[in-house]
Amino acid sequence: MSDRIAHRFARPELLERALRHRSAGTPHNERLEFLGDALVNLIVAEALYERWPQADEGALTRARAELVRESSLATIARTLELGPRLTLGPGEMKTGGHRRDSILADAVEAIVGAIHLDAGFEACRAIVLPWFEPALAALPPPNKVGKDAKTRLQEWLQGRQHPLPVYALLSEEGQEHARTFHVSCTLAQPALVTEGSGSSRRAAEQVAAEAALDCIERMRREAATGR
Repeated sequence: MSDRIAHRFARPELLERALRHRSAGTPHNERLEFLGDALVNLIVAEALYERWPQADEGALTRARAELVRESSLATIARTLELGPRLTLGPGEMKTGGHRRDSILADAVEAIVGAIHLDAGFEACRAIVLPWFEPALAALPPPNKVGKDAKTRLQEWLQGRQHPLPVYALLSEEGQEHARTFHVSCTLAQPALVTEGSGSSRRAAEQVAAEAALDCIERMRREAATGR
């Protein structure tokens, strides 16, 4: 495990705790997750600040949000093969908690916190930053980093004081390494339900949100033309 994350722990109990979900009892990884969340945001923010010297605060903020969101961290967890190594309670084991994005993302943050406590910030940054390199390299140019569909939909609804959308998982299928998630997006005003599919729940929600925005735009055009 230490080889996979490129760090040999002087205090192995930190790694053990980082991989222990609260469902397995105490001690668990929530305090390490709290610390790791702040460290991940700092490491990614610093990397973006250095790589994009001309980018404004808005572009930097949106890019950081993209890199540290739950599904992005879960992808890192799968690359590090954390799922099978998690310590979960019986209920989470039975429901496949080792595959859940939220649990995997929390484990990544907890491990970052554990590395920091074990070796200090400089070593932590040197180990953790390469985990984000593929996603950093895949980012569009700063001037093309835009708000995602879920954010745009939420802002449109909030601007009109409408209730926020409700996303629900309809189904998931496929092998663990190639799963497909199907979700719905329900709006109260305008009354609307759309669906989306993707390789993660987050990706599927984005598709469903984009579909909702398309429907709203179509309704707006039809109302404008009196159809």
